[in-house]
Amino acid sequence: MIGHDLSNIYLKKKGIRKRVSSYDKTGGNDDRIYIKPNEDRVIFDVHTSGLIEHIWMTQMNFGDVIEKNAFRKVYLKFYWEDSIYPSVLVPLGDFFGLGHGISKNYVSEPLQMSPQDGRGLNCYFPMPFKKAARIEVVNECDTTLMLYFYIDYEEKEFDEEIMYFNAYWHRECPTKGKDYHTFPTREDFLFKGENKTNEENYVLLDVEGEGHYVGCNLNIHNLSDCDSWDWIGEGDDVIFIDNDPSLTIYGTGTEDYFSTSWCPSEEYNAPYHGIILKGKDNWKGKTSYYRYHIKDPITFRKSIKVTIEHGHNNNRCDDYSSTAYFYMSKPYQHKVPISAKEDRIPLDDN
Repeated sequence: MIGHDLSNIYLKKKGIRKRVSSYDKTGGNDDRIYIKPNEDRVIFDVHTSGLIEHIWMTQMNFGDVIEKNAFRKVYLKFYWEDSIYPSVLVPLGDFFGLGHGISKNYVSEPLQMSPQDGRGLNCYFPMPFKKAARIEVVNECDTTLMLYFYIDYEEKEFDEEIMYFNAYWHRECPTKGKDYHTFPTREDFLFKGENKTNEENYVLLDVEGEGHYVGCNLNIHNLSDCDSWDWIGEGDDVIFIDNDPSLTIYGTGTEDYFSTSWCPSEEYNAPYHGIILKGKDNWKGKTSYYRYHIKDPITFRKSIKVTIEHGHNNNRCDDYSSTAYFYMSKPYQHKVPISAKEDRIPLDDN
């Protein structure tokens, strides 16, 4: 049994609780580490069998400021066992559930941003390993990063078969849509047309192997200059499993996949779905949604491709970014480096 909650907290545990943190080893109060610009710092490096159960972080740039877009300029790398490539390669803020290079208070079961102003970053996704685990933080801010962290883990052996935690970040800016001026009416642009191939859908995750997909956050920046009805949704989620057409999962719309309804314009946090940013009037500006398949993981034996239309029939041209979370029988290998800092920086609000 890997997980536990109030229903089984009374069961005897065999492991030993451990923690790696940024505490001041001199006994003083400078309980943080300093990461220089463009420095890659290892913050967790253990060689045993164990299970990471909680990660907490908070950051400040030198001079007691938060550098603009610091949550995109800093990124994380997680390595399992003897892998030479990271299984997690994600900007800091996006990993903890919110894109756009910002932080904001919100609550879900696996990920949370806590006061002050969402800068208390928490992850509860369990992360097992049998031989070794390493976590690195890369600072691409213009100034030195001051980082506080806890990584709480249990040193233990596993009787059951484990799967490894992975996370995949993707951005498409802008999505390859269509010019709304070429449509007869706004209704035609938003609701009409047929997408029978799903070849141009935005891709949240595309991997080969065995595992289960456990959800994502999706961040959309509305780039349209249209003053009339400018709902950013209507994009169906389509999930391809094991290259088997009979296993394809079809959805009915953006807000439907994120378990909300009726072109939502309210912020809402639930354990497994929610809207962290609702955008401005008429869905302008930036929005952020999450859906975590904790109770309903989507399994695959050979491959999975998780996609969503960017507007009905992929008509919209917006800034899409996402982080997908998944477990696999072998650690995923990010062989392609993360996008350059300039390509990760969010656009200014329009």
